[in-house]
Amino acid sequence: MSTFTKYSGGALLLTLGLLSGCGEKFLEEAPTDQVTDANFYKTTTDAIQATNAIYSELGKAGQYNSALWGIGDIGSDLSTTGGGGGGDGLEQQQLDNFNIPTTNTLTTRLWGSCFVGIGRANIVLEKVPGMSIDPAIQKRCLGEAEFLRAKYYFDLVRAFGDVPLLTKPPKTTAEVNIARTPAAQVYAQIEEDLKGAIAKLDASYSGDDIGRATKWSAAALLAKVYLTEGKMADAATQARTIISSSGKALWDNYGDNFKVANENGKESMFEVQYIAGRNQWTQDGLGWSGNEFMGPRGQGVVPQGGYGFNIPEPDFVAGYEAGDTRRAVTIWMPGDKYPDGRVQPASLPGSPNGYGVKKWFIGKVNTNIWDSELNIPVMRLAEVYLILAEAVGPNTEGLDAINRVRRRAFAGAANHDIAAGISADDFKRAVWKERKYELAFEMDRWFDMKRTGELLTSPQLRAKGVKPYNVVLPIPQSERDVNPGLSQNTGY
Repeated sequence: MSTFTKYSGGALLLTLGLLSGCGEKFLEEAPTDQVTDANFYKTTTDAIQATNAIYSELGKAGQYNSALWGIGDIGSDLSTTGGGGGGDGLEQQQLDNFNIPTTNTLTTRLWGSCFVGIGRANIVLEKVPGMSIDPAIQKRCLGEAEFLRAKYYFDLVRAFGDVPLLTKPPKTTAEVNIARTPAAQVYAQIEEDLKGAIAKLDASYSGDDIGRATKWSAAALLAKVYLTEGKMADAATQARTIISSSGKALWDNYGDNFKVANENGKESMFEVQYIAGRNQWTQDGLGWSGNEFMGPRGQGVVPQGGYGFNIPEPDFVAGYEAGDTRRAVTIWMPGDKYPDGRVQPASLPGSPNGYGVKKWFIGKVNTNIWDSELNIPVMRLAEVYLILAEAVGPNTEGLDAINRVRRRAFAGAANHDIAAGISADDFKRAVWKERKYELAFEMDRWFDMKRTGELLTSPQLRAKGVKPYNVVLPIPQSERDVNPGLSQNTGY
């Protein structure tokens, strides 16, 4: 069934009561009453529940719990599939080897999940303005819906190029089965939504509302959108404002970004919220399943032994500069100690060099299967500094921005600074490399390589068979089956 059809109109109301409360607390409680089109969208609580349901897609298999690390990491020069070999992780193998069918599970999940979120946002933006509720909550809900719609559309347009643009809940089949909209028009809507979100959202929230999108979340995403579009002056303006006015700051130690105790902390611009111990055998639950999927395979340091997916490439590991503290945070290496005192072997199934992704490792945090409570950062202040650096080039401001990130990486040492006098082209490449290592395994590298052109010039990816048309992903065949108006991307 079409994603649009399944989640359009009144049918979506059955999904809106999935979450209540807010921040990480909004993941914990579900409403007990049935909701219908007749009795919903009446109270402040209804508006909050409907808005919370937009967030829920971020943590599922179609987003950060599967699709985005398959596309963003394995589809890039950071990592290879890993797993148990043979047909294990076939959908990741297809992305890894750039032999991506129109039925690939991960690309199909990404498309569907984004449009579920967009459909929920459209419902909120249609219904909430007419509700007689607390004006502050009403304004916040609308800002959150605009932010999240922009986030989902940003991932869609970067992944697939032209995509159908819907800004209202479809009422008829004809309104569902529309053709793809030019990417430039989609980007214009993303910009408009983020500007609206900035105007409506507060700078911060407290208590159970921690974890909601803020005005600074929207500003950071807008800076990244501008960078992606090549609007460097606008990207720089947004980044400067965030750095000077948001109150955000870099953690002293890189690894502090990836600790449960520091979730939604001082460097965070926006995170996917997770809690643990609620779900078994699903990537659509409330916890982060990557702890199990990326845990060292068969080592017993995570609840089901570890599946060993998303294995760092040797060229990537070799690219760390001597003294870069980020390597020990990000990569399992042979000889690294597990919590029980054993050490990472020299070779593991799926990882002949003994490498693994360590950044998201929690270990045996509960007796449940798979899930952990570690949030996944969507954007951090460090990325805002790197956006500023790339946008302004190797002037004093740009050098200061990149070197703030590098000094943290090298434990405060200034002898690794990018020096004045570097050419504009060399500086740009230095920023791209810094993004690669600063943001490694934060599920965005494929998108970055597409933006910079490295996707088609990388020796590693050329050896794997990357083709010019792989700068976009295939439109899912299941969607084209129900909507003949959806054209396919060239090459697929």
